[in-house]
This record gives sequence, structure tokens and C-alpha cells, in this order.
Amino acid sequence: MPAAVRGTPYLPDGAHQGGGGLSGAEQKIKTLSPGVAAHLQRIYSAHADTVTKAWRQEDVSVWLRCCQGDDEAELAQDFPLHQDWDYESFFQYITSSAANSIAPPRSQDLSYPLSSYFISSSHNTYLTGNQFSSESSVDAYRNVLLRGCRCIEVDVWDGSDSESEDDDGDAESVTSSSSSSSDDAYGSGEEGTASKLKRKAKSKLPSFLGGKKKSKDKKVPEPTTTTTPPPPPAAAAATTTEAAPVGLSADTNPLERSKSDGSASLFQTLSRKSTKEPRVLHGYTLTKDITFRDVCEAIKDYGFATTDLPLIVSLEVHCSAEQQERMVDIMRQIWGDLLLPEPEEDAKYLPTPEELRGKILVKVKYAPPNNEGGSTGSTTPEELDNTAAAASGGLPEEAGQPKQRAKKPSKVIWSLSKMGIYTRGVSFKSLMQPEANMPTHIFSLSESGVMDVHKESRSALFEHNKHYLMRAYPSGMRILSSNLDPAVFWRKGIQIVALNWQNWDEGMMLNEGMFAGTGGYVLKPAGYRCAKLTDSNPSPSPSPSASDTQADAVQHYTMDLTINVLAAQSLPLPPRDNNVDSFRPYLKVELHVEEPGERHGTDELPQDGKEKGGEYKAKTKSVKGGCDPDWEGKFGAQTKLKFENIPGVVPELSFVRFLVLDDEIGRDSLAAWACVRLDRLREGYRFVHLLDAKGMESDGAVLVKISKKLRL
Repeated sequence: MPAAVRGTPYLPDGAHQGGGGLSGAEQKIKTLSPGVAAHLQRIYSAHADTVTKAWRQEDVSVWLRCCQGDDEAELAQDFPLHQDWDYESFFQYITSSAANSIAPPRSQDLSYPLSSYFISSSHNTYLTGNQFSSESSVDAYRNVLLRGCRCIEVDVWDGSDSESEDDDGDAESVTSSSSSSSDDAYGSGEEGTASKLKRKAKSKLPSFLGGKKKSKDKKVPEPTTTTTPPPPPAAAAATTTEAAPVGLSADTNPLERSKSDGSASLFQTLSRKSTKEPRVLHGYTLTKDITFRDVCEAIKDYGFATTDLPLIVSLEVHCSAEQQERMVDIMRQIWGDLLLPEPEEDAKYLPTPEELRGKILVKVKYAPPNNEGGSTGSTTPEELDNTAAAASGGLPEEAGQPKQRAKKPSKVIWSLSKMGIYTRGVSFKSLMQPEANMPTHIFSLSESGVMDVHKESRSALFEHNKHYLMRAYPSGMRILSSNLDPAVFWRKGIQIVALNWQNWDEGMMLNEGMFAGTGGYVLKPAGYRCAKLTDSNPSPSPSPSASDTQADAVQHYTMDLTINVLAAQSLPLPPRDNNVDSFRPYLKVELHVEEPGERHGTDELPQDGKEKGGEYKAKTKSVKGGCDPDWEGKFGAQTKLKFENIPGVVPELSFVRFLVLDDEIGRDSLAAWACVRLDRLREGYRFVHLLDAKGMESDGAVLVKISKKLRL
């Protein structure tokens, strides 16, 4: 069994787990509970002819258009619209995917430059739990890729001479630092001072972060489930090329030497028997490592299993130059033709997703050839947390302030850096630094860094994100892998909002709502994107006079929303709860819209990444004992949840969350949920299909009647 999966926590089949768009699939009601069936019979009878007990053809048409808001032309191929409906015809419609609360995504226009799309993205993809002591797993990449993620993160460090794990499973493998110093304990194959400190640190950790429990607290350990990945999709196999790896001359390229002197081939040179290969882990923590090679294999096998839209692999490089060369060789060997060909010249503008189908885009720190010019440095995004605010607005230096030191040459070697063809990572200093006009640059900012830039330079930030890529990631203080509110950052035009996919919270639910059924790419609203590339507009460069911000780039509406909650069926129980009789479910509905303060840049950083006052909430009463609650049958009109005069609504960037919770003493447990982007929320009688608390598909569904009115 590969070391990558040995002893790692169980990871579910990502093909049946939400977070990246599962709820966009067609879903049907298979069976009806008595309570739901009674409501459907009542709805049908209310519109049926008193004599024939059927719906006349004209009544069917009026009901579909006026009550349901459906397009009859779209329904005509699946339902008998040109005849009377009996109950069986009504039943066929109301239990089909046509009655789902979420509308299918519109046909995607993939002909805009990359900067015009929101992209479903993962942070520290390799981790299976918290940021400090959880396991790393190749299966984590398989999981998120099958769930629709299109930007994954790989933190790469020097490998040790031995890839074996400690027998007791407690001592951590030796990590390398970003320095290539040979006398650094992190760079040796032996257990140095750093590893001993990790042992000591782990012994003092609380148990929930992976520390050892004291003997008096001993409990029977839970069994660790070992997973074996399913056979990779055949379509994902990459074709290796015969071309020499870029960055290796004919004199140094093992493949070329093999043609002339009969020595070992490149692939033999890079075999698994090599003594030292790069590893993937969260540096300076107790997280265990996996091999970079295994990660690349997983990306090849599963990167295009669910969609052929381009996949961005974001590399955080902490390796020595020698190990970086090994990274280049491994990527070119394994990914082959999945990689973009090396261009003859630097790109003058970003390509479109349509042009990049089936390709891997490597995001890596930009290092100019021979490290001449540029100010990229070797600073990682995480090291910018405390400096972004000072430089965010690009303000001139104050008189008397010492000048900044000259930047050190990048520690990323050129042969690796030039693989970042359209996604060149550049350390952020200000929106006016020279690289900010390089078409292929991408800035990475922490959540607090983004808020600081928005506060000081919201117009420049918004304009930048129309034309160039930006990535936002969670604060380093989120040790338990909680997530920021991605909608706050999408509303600033940021394309890549990285989330911790191993944690189920509001952030991941909103991500599901944004990308449901889209393949991981969503075209921004019109005011958020740049112009298409056409013969008359061959280079959509920024307008120097542009002054749009999120406050005025798109139309904001005032909304009235009413959700009449009727009944539910087949609700899943909360995790670790198997007592149906004690289950007291209620439905809570939350709206996520922007606040005026956020829009105009006057708010401070939202508390815990959530918008202050940005949620509007309402809930039903709880019903005791059962997974098929009939709320309206028990409480009547009290189940009508109203949200009136909600200001500042942009439908494409606003969300409705449905949460089924268990009414308990203390904190109520989450049983199931759904999240729908407001522009895709259908009106009329609808079924809200639910995912369970871990994001897995379930048979749970809630029957509701929705009324939505938008006005200027």
C-alpha cells in the first residue's frame, strides 16, 4: 500500500460530496413521505377542475408561468404541455429536477480572459484536518478534484534521504526550510534539533491538535480507516513528450545523453528509487509529509475526471535549487502534454478558459531570467500578512523614511519559474508596483491584506481584478482550518478565493452555492469583468480613467423574499446521532448579501471573516421525533419566513442558505443544508435537496413555496 494513504483519516468519495458544485446535478424525488404527499395532493386539488378533477391545458400553462416562473419551451420536451394534466402528470413534474429549488447554470461563455471568472479554489489542499498537526494525504487531492476544485495548493519542501515513516507514528519526518543551507538541521537526513523540538512541542500540545493524552485520560483509540483510491479515470491519463525538459541543455539532459551514449533514460533517472525527492507538507508544523511525485500522479489521474476546464496548481516552493530541478523533471515527466507548451514570447494578455481546456497551469513565484530586474523576492504570501496594510495603497514614502533595501534575487530557479506561463506569482507591495501591469502576474493576499487594500484603494483594487488575477487565502491564525466568507472577496472581484475543503462551515457552503454545476468556473457579473478579445479589441488593457468599484459596477436591488416551509422528508441525522426519537428538526434560512459599509470600504475586517450584520435570518419552530417533519401541518401560517426590503442585493453575488438543525440544549447540531445563489433560486413550489452535515449526498428534501421580488 502506498505510504501516501497509510494511516490517514478516511476521506469520502468526492464524486458524491459537495463544496464545489455537486448540488448543480439533476436531482429527483424518488419516494414521498405521507406528509409531503398530502401537501402535493392539496396543491393539485386546488387547481383541478371540479368536474374532471384534472388540470385543463390552459390552467397548466398559467400555473407554470405565473406560479412557478418556468419557461414552457424548456419544459416542452419532457412534459405533456399541450394536454390536460391528471395527478400523474403533475406528480411527474413536481418530483423531477425541473422542480428543484436551484435552476441549472446558464450556458457558460468561456471566451473571456481568465481574469473574468471566479474559480473554485482550495487552500493547503494536502491537509485532512487542522493546520498544525493533521495528516497530509494524496487522497485529499483526489477528493477535492472529484468535487470540482480547479485551483489546488502544493507546499513543497526538500526531501530527506529516507522516505520511511517512524514506526511509532509519533515522531515527525524531518522537514527542510526554505533555505538551502547544508548545515540546517531541517536539511539533513538525520533527526536534528528541529525534529527534536517538534517531538517536544507535540508532547505539550492539547490532544485536539494532536498532542499525547496523559495516562489518566487514556481512552480506547478510534480505529484509523485506510482508504484505497479508486482506479483513476482513463480520460485523465497524460501523454509524456519526447521533448527535453525545459531548462536542461542537451549536455545536462539525461534523456539527450541516453540517445548519444546509452546511459539511463530520464525516467529511469527519476525513478522512485532516487535517494531524495521533494515532499509536500505544512512547514514548521507537526503535519506529516507526502511525496511530491505522488501528488503529481494524483493530479494527473484526477485533475480532469469531472471537467476539462483548466486546472491551476499553486506551488509554494521552499526547496533548494537542486530539489527545484527535481520538481521540474517530475512535473514534466508525469504531466507531459497536460502542461502548456513554452511560449516564444511573454503573453500580452490572459487567454480564455476555452483555449486552456485540458491543461494544467502552474502558478509559481516569478523569477526574471538571470534574476535581472523585478521585485519578486522570495517572500511567500503567508509572510505578507503583516506588511500588506502598509503598502496596500501604493502611497509614496514619507519624507525622512529610509529607503527600502534592494530585493534579494528570487530563490526560485528560472527553469521552475518559467513554467508559470499565465500564472506568475508576484509578492504584493502595492497596486502601483511595476509587476502590477504584467498581464500574467497574480498577487496572493491574506484576508486581512485584502481588506486593508480595499479600505485604502478600493477603486484601484476593483479595476486591477477586472484585468489581472488575484488570490485570497485564510489567515494563518485559523489553526483549526475555519474559513473566511468567500462572498466578501468575490464581491471585490477576486477570482481565486482559497478555502479549507476539509472543514464544513459557512465558507464551504457558499462555495457550493457559487459553483453548483459549473465545472468550477463562473463568469463574473458584467461590471466585474474586462472586455472580450476580438479583432477590434485585440488587447483589453485597463482604462486609465476607470473608476468603478463594487458599489457602482453593477445594479443593486432591494428584495422581498418569502419562503413558505411546508414539510420535509428523509432528513439525515446529525453526525454521531442515531436516535430518531430525540431528533427535533427545524429549518433556518439565512441570506448573505453585502452591507453598505463593505461596499464603500468603511468597514473594518469582518469578525471571523463574516460580514457584520450581513446575514438576515429566520427559522421555523422545531418538530419532535422524526425525519419527516410537517411544519405547516403542525404550525400553519407560522412557517412562512419573510425577508422584506433587503437592500444592496446583487443576485449573482448573494446567497440563500437552508440549514436543518436539531433543537438541543446548548448548541444546536447541523443535520443537513443547502446553499443557492440568489439568481438561481427558483420561485413557486420547489424541493430543496439537502446535503448532510459532511456535505455528502442525501435523500433529504424540504418542500417549500418561494416568492422573490427584486426592485430598483
